[in-house]
Amino acid sequence: MSTYPSIFNDVIGPVMRGPSSSHCAASLRIARLCRDLMDENIKDILIEFDPNGSLATTHKSQGSDMGLFGGFLGWEAHDERLPESDQHIAAAGIEVNISITDIGNSHPNLYKITLSNQKERRTLTAISTGGGMIEVTGIDGLAVSMAGDYFETLIYCSKPEPIISYLENSIAYDAIEFHSGENSFIEIKSQSFPDPVIIQELQQMEGVMAIKQLRPVLPVMARKNLQVPFITCEEMLAYNSDKQKALWELAIDYEMARGNISSEEVLEKMRQIIRIMGNAIELGLKGTQYHDRILGSQSPAFQSKMNNGQLVGGDVNNRVILYVSSMMEVKSSMGVIVAAPTAGSCGALPGALFGIAHSLELSEEVLVRAMLSAGLIGVFIASQATFAAEVGGCMAETGSGGGMAAAAIVEMKGGTLDQSIAAASMALQNSLGIICDPIGNRVEAPCLGRNVMAATNGLSSANMALANYEKLIPLDEVIQTMKLVGDQIHHTLRCTNLGGLSITNAAKKIEAMLEEQPAKVFKSC
Repeated sequence: MSTYPSIFNDVIGPVMRGPSSSHCAASLRIARLCRDLMDENIKDILIEFDPNGSLATTHKSQGSDMGLFGGFLGWEAHDERLPESDQHIAAAGIEVNISITDIGNSHPNLYKITLSNQKERRTLTAISTGGGMIEVTGIDGLAVSMAGDYFETLIYCSKPEPIISYLENSIAYDAIEFHSGENSFIEIKSQSFPDPVIIQELQQMEGVMAIKQLRPVLPVMARKNLQVPFITCEEMLAYNSDKQKALWELAIDYEMARGNISSEEVLEKMRQIIRIMGNAIELGLKGTQYHDRILGSQSPAFQSKMNNGQLVGGDVNNRVILYVSSMMEVKSSMGVIVAAPTAGSCGALPGALFGIAHSLELSEEVLVRAMLSAGLIGVFIASQATFAAEVGGCMAETGSGGGMAAAAIVEMKGGTLDQSIAAASMALQNSLGIICDPIGNRVEAPCLGRNVMAATNGLSSANMALANYEKLIPLDEVIQTMKLVGDQIHHTLRCTNLGGLSITNAAKKIEAMLEEQPAKVFKSC
């Protein structure tokens, strides 16, 4: 079944707490599905990470454990209790063990989770694909593909034929598939769960052993026969050849088709996101604190020096730096942010757009249109490359954020569609090959500096495009090159804490200092 990136699923979102979307938000969504698989009755959990994957070295410090615990408890990604999720899971009487063992390194962000209670034992495997997006790849030893964008009903049974026949004639569904094996089940993908009366009738049918219902974890659902007007930049230009629409209008056309919603709903969703981003920036400027972080609150001092004329001039550029810093500090203090396109790169895009909007006294609606423009560029990246640093390095995160910002800034200044595309292409060209090597195994440094670099790269590329500099390489080809370059980056340089700045003497001293924090309640093997 074909699916396509959504601006609000894959690119601008989720609304969450830090530090990492591919670790925290994704793991929380995976665990929410685990909770449903167990009918919300979990007593023992075994979490396994492969030693050759990224999670073996980052699951604790970058928030995978925190996200998992919150998800097992049924929380949202922005829940204020997340920093203390280890305490809450212990209080709930759930025993958690974490093991680093060979589970097959099919993906660097691979989770294998075994759950049990007094009555049953289930297993689920899943991957984090970047920006909080997930794919469940296995349930009870059988291969599946679930993105969390459907109502999923699983009917464990020994005689599938009469049940499938009954379902096909009794319910509305998008897909029905039988997964055969030791724990055979019928999987139903639908826009809502079957009527409770139908479920009761199914439970009485011969051969039915259990029925599980997994709720969607994404804000925008998939659907049968989903079609979008375009999925690459080249296709967008062909679609627009007789319409002459701006980039933000094309983004609305795309998301209306993808999400089956009206243009006003698209605009309102983005307004809400803009306001969350704005609130986060304001919060950061007041100063932030959190015990488990490397960097202190630096943006208030930057603002003071900027206002007092103690920095090299350039109001717009300095305001962009200020806002990027502010957003990143809120993320690092577990405040509420929007992944854009990831939590690790949450500062670049909003920092650039809000900094420019405030310097030029532009309206909220201009920001909304700009963010939609950025979102559509992100769709092209998501469909052809990745936002996951574990797959593509920091190029996939801050690099993408800078490219998205560049296109959006051109839109803010009234540039043409071609200029927006050129700006995105140039910005992405400028960021090819950037590695991901967090210091102290935290998503703070050099992440802050790279977010600033991405934002200013976006601003510079936008101005170059507005002046009609030549991009030379079409945007789609640059995105495809991103994917190829990401594949060539050594795994030690893709958010594993095994290379780059992560293994300097100074970084190891910081890491050792952080490890002196009080031990958590879970067991790590």
